[in-house]
Amino acid sequence: MTSRVQLSTIPLEALRSELRVPHDGLSSQDAATRLAVDGPNEIAERRRNPLLTFAGYFWAPIPWMIEAALLLSLLARHWTDAVIIGVLLGMNGLVAFTEEQQAANAIAALKQRLATSARVLRGGAWVTAPVRELVRGDIIRIRLGDVIPADARLLDDCRLQVDQSALTGESLPVTCERGGVLYSGAVITRGEADAMVFATGADSFFGRTTALVESAGTVSHFQRAVLRIGNYLIVIAVALVALTAAVSLLRGNPTLQTLEFALVVTIASVPVALPAVLSVTMAVGARRLAQRKAVVSHLPAVEELGGIDVLCSDKTGTLTQNRLAVAEPWCAPGVARSDLLAAAALASRAEDQDPIDLAVLAASADVMPVPGVVVEAFVPFDPVTKRTEATVRGDDGTVYHVSKGAPQVIAGLCEGDPVCTAAAEHVEEYARRGDRSLSVARTTSDDRWRLLGVLPLADPPRADSANTIDAAQSLGVQVKMVTGDQVAIGAEIARQVRLGDHILPADALQTSGCTDEQTADLVEDADGFGQVFPEHKYRIVQLLQQRGHIVGMTGDGVNDAPALKQADAGIAVAGATEAARAAADVVLLAPGLSVIVDAIRMAREIFVRMTNYAMYRIAETIRVLLLVTLAVVIMNFFPVTAIMIVLLAILNDGAILAIAFDRVRGSPRPAAWDMRTVLTIATVLGILGVIETFLLFTLADTAFGLDHDVIRTLIYLKLSISGHLTVFVTRTRGPFWSQPAPARVLVAAVVGTQVVATLIAGFGLLMTPLGWGWVAAVWVYALVWFLVEDRVKLAAYSVLERRTRSERRNAQGPEPDLVRGPDGN
Repeated sequence: MTSRVQLSTIPLEALRSELRVPHDGLSSQDAATRLAVDGPNEIAERRRNPLLTFAGYFWAPIPWMIEAALLLSLLARHWTDAVIIGVLLGMNGLVAFTEEQQAANAIAALKQRLATSARVLRGGAWVTAPVRELVRGDIIRIRLGDVIPADARLLDDCRLQVDQSALTGESLPVTCERGGVLYSGAVITRGEADAMVFATGADSFFGRTTALVESAGTVSHFQRAVLRIGNYLIVIAVALVALTAAVSLLRGNPTLQTLEFALVVTIASVPVALPAVLSVTMAVGARRLAQRKAVVSHLPAVEELGGIDVLCSDKTGTLTQNRLAVAEPWCAPGVARSDLLAAAALASRAEDQDPIDLAVLAASADVMPVPGVVVEAFVPFDPVTKRTEATVRGDDGTVYHVSKGAPQVIAGLCEGDPVCTAAAEHVEEYARRGDRSLSVARTTSDDRWRLLGVLPLADPPRADSANTIDAAQSLGVQVKMVTGDQVAIGAEIARQVRLGDHILPADALQTSGCTDEQTADLVEDADGFGQVFPEHKYRIVQLLQQRGHIVGMTGDGVNDAPALKQADAGIAVAGATEAARAAADVVLLAPGLSVIVDAIRMAREIFVRMTNYAMYRIAETIRVLLLVTLAVVIMNFFPVTAIMIVLLAILNDGAILAIAFDRVRGSPRPAAWDMRTVLTIATVLGILGVIETFLLFTLADTAFGLDHDVIRTLIYLKLSISGHLTVFVTRTRGPFWSQPAPARVLVAAVVGTQVVATLIAGFGLLMTPLGWGWVAAVWVYALVWFLVEDRVKLAAYSVLERRTRSERRNAQGPEPDLVRGPDGN
């Protein structure tokens, strides 16, 4: 079977022969046979069992750890622990399942844009048939306002005006003549004709776009970070649980006691609330972004926004206003600007809603209407004549004609007018800068046409586009224009918004003989691309991602949907189609790009909060896990009970949700998970915590001879206090008193939970009472070590920085921008 590309270019008679189409159309039987072979003209949607999808969120490293803790709780009959762990496990899975349902919405939105029925010639008779039953070879009739139901070739010798801006990004309707291709999903804005279908369903332009949306998507850096944290803790947990269980059994300890110990160690090693706390942090940030008119539909996009270092921006409706405007015109000698605009306005008519007429009328609002001037007749634009004409009666009763249209057509009317040569030079100048030209003429008293001037037409940039791009670049984000418009137009708009003028045609992405590496170099070096189709945008995003970039993509049309979904942060701008909104991670409600800069700044602050929490949580997990393991292996002593571990998790992680509201300073450069720094600082603080707790145990056991049950309470209180103090160590890269100061809600949450923990230990709720003297001693001890931890943190950062500088020198090249620390400095 001839390919879709070949069918879109071969002569019409060859197309009719290839598809075996009689002049009276396919018969109903032939159409039914083809429908059975090719399938319906619709976008097939692959649906996965929602139960299997939901179950998939429990098959990953951190869920495995939580499930192991749940199983051990049930075997040891620790019902309270089991309920708490089970609820947290279910919540994590439910949040993930809910957030990931956006993929199906993108396909549904694409399907809704297609027409539902069409007029089809079947066996010599015109019938109305469902669009899903169209087949290759069907002859269809399309008219003003119709959505083209399948890819087709125009059969009639006429010119149609087709709006395909939502498909290709072309800002103006395009003219389609006999043999031209009509894309499914485009809209007829002028004319009526017959066309022959040559591609349906998944093989059509719309179908290929949808296939890209289905295949698009990446694993977020947030998900990768959580996976790495989980793997790191799993390795430690498995090794330590195996070691301590073996030691306990070799010592002859009862199996149940060993099982309970394994439960304690497993619970201690599992960051049960890690995914939930990070999700809540992002959710709080998402609500704040919504207040800035940026609605987040996929939570991990909050983190991705903070990390993007390349922003691929659509032009039409994103950098520009998506409406034509008349720029400064050229007037023929002796013609006033007001006279030129007035004549152009007389040759325009608002009721036709023609975008060019509307632009001319808007530009001439201050010179129209002219008192006493009446338009007696009007000839609208025709694709054949390529001009409009009005018969006008002046205020003095004289009758004359005015016309506006394509420069070459108006020049033909004004044959012999010496200013036509100068006008042609200005038309070429406008073309070089990407503007379309519209010439205006009127008749003189002897009924001869005289050229009045040339109006340049442009889709002007938004007022804030240039400043937005400057602001994005100051944040370390490289902006690239990706547009379906002509290269010259894109280059001129790029120049006006200070983006750069190195705009290449999309064909450059498909240069024969170029490797993927060479093409990626081309994409990285370019300021943008013109004349792109959906597959080009999708490929641009992929190539940038392969180079290690975190890519943001803005767009508003169906043509942007695949790239929006593939991008790390897909951003649908104000007024975007439903397909673009469904595929995007962030939907802007305010026009322009300025809100994106605000969103990036806020996202980087959110990222810092997430990094702070991750360091705290890993440090605490290591601290408790190593403490319990070493105490059992070396001393055959259980330093804390299972209920103490659960209390630590509930009180400390519950309060630490307030970190989502903490005051932080975002990074001036794109943020990225620097896992070496996160794990190193967390591990150092965790090991230091074990040392200080063992020292406290030694003092309490040998120097003061406290009962072991009292020592367990003492260690519980120390772990609780030190745990929350660690938050104030990890939240700044400098000394703990560095600016910005912690948020009041964070301080209040920490103080509140530590008051509860102190009362539990002092009065002995679910544990042996400690006594208020020892409570005060533990507080003083923890505060002193808090100051020591802060200095050790500074030393660890210093060592990491020296190592980074050394690696940079060895590599003899610049290092990628990474978050140097929680405060982004």
